[in-house]
Amino acid sequence: MADDLLVARGLLVAYGARGLNLLSPRRRQPAAVLHGVDLRICRGETVGIVGESGSGKTTLGRALIGLVAPLAGSVVFDGTDITRLDEAAMRPLRRRMQMIFQDPMSSLNPRHTIGRILVEPVRLHGLAPDQATALALVREVLDRVGLPSATVDRYSHELSGGQRQRVGIARAVVLRPDFVLADEIVSRLYLSTQAQALRLLAELQREMHLALAFISHDLSIVRSICDRVVVMQNGHVVEEGECERVFAAPQAAYTRTLIDAIPLPVLDPNWLTREASVEVPGRN
Repeated sequence: MADDLLVARGLLVAYGARGLNLLSPRRRQPAAVLHGVDLRICRGETVGIVGESGSGKTTLGRALIGLVAPLAGSVVFDGTDITRLDEAAMRPLRRRMQMIFQDPMSSLNPRHTIGRILVEPVRLHGLAPDQATALALVREVLDRVGLPSATVDRYSHELSGGQRQRVGIARAVVLRPDFVLADEIVSRLYLSTQAQALRLLAELQREMHLALAFISHDLSIVRSICDRVVVMQNGHVVEEGECERVFAAPQAAYTRTLIDAIPLPVLDPNWLTREASVEVPGRN
């Protein structure tokens, strides 16, 4: 399709040899995690990727942005096949493909200030001609994600869980990407803080016309913010389609099992727009 930004075809991913079998001199085959997965994400579209633990959803997300190399299949980003590109060839595309991590604390260098963490990639990718301009851009983005300018001088341990996740979002969007992978980004936050982060992400997605892959085990969140949903089981895509259709009339038995196991509440259309409580540093 003309609007396709990212297209994966026949992705096969396996993690290394399992070691020697004590009863046989032959080395065991790598353990397959993805089995010929196809996926497309259009420009400006939010696609949810769901499935139980071990279904392969995180591996799929990392394969989409070139952090995991598939044994077979291809990933095409904006018309360029990135599947076999070396790091030098990938570098110009890295800015356009960003990731927001599940645990912002572990993904932020505790020895660096937030300002340094955000300024360095801006300078690395040539988005600012000098340090002062880069810092001004970072302050602007911090303001957009609801953090005070003074955050540039703070360290990650001085922030609350929700504030750290806002820094994670800022680090992704400050590079003006086309595609963002969000991997379980609110699973460790309080419900009120979840709403803040999700509302912010939805606003930025619309403003920047981002393509977004949202990995989550929380089906109610996926139903609320995603346009389409991809359901994974044991490394296979068992169902995909528009969220309303899939959740209202699932075709795959596994999808019905997921929905039955995690009952979906009646949607409150205003839950992402209510004012949330003030975040306290050191809390989630």
